[in-house]
Amino acid sequence: MDLTPYLETLRADLATAAAPGGSEITRAAELLGHSLESSARLALLEALSDAAAEITTRLSDTTVEVRLRGREADLVVTSLAPESASAAPAAAPPPVDGGDLTRLTLRMPEALKTHVEQIAATEGISVNAWLVRAVTAAISYPPAPPVPPRGRPGKQIKGYFQA
Repeated sequence: MDLTPYLETLRADLATAAAPGGSEITRAAELLGHSLESSARLALLEALSDAAAEITTRLSDTTVEVRLRGREADLVVTSLAPESASAAPAAAPPPVDGGDLTRLTLRMPEALKTHVEQIAATEGISVNAWLVRAVTAAISYPPAPPVPPRGRPGKQIKGYFQA
């Protein structure tokens, strides 16, 4: 998706609004329009990404993501592979209420982030879509029972060994 026509429309609207002010105001509007292009492009990309994330949350077996290629944005729709019959879920995931999306800052070790990016790329989805799916799966199923400690309860050996 080429964003240039949208940016040119924004620039033209700004020039039209400045026209009654004279040549100096029109020139200032042209300069302002060119200097705002990168910010406007980023705002359009964020709007596209938010829309893709919202659409993805409303689809059960499809993800929509925005991929950048140079200065162009491509919308990529990916159907998820159906789960095998042997891996039937214990409970249905909670329904998404379709409410407002919110931004969340997540801090994680760089190695984990790299691993998440690799898995998401392997599955052909964005990191955001993968994380939303992982969180949804995590809250959909009851946690595993705690693993009992190994050895005899109450008996611990502490210390160190030197050879």
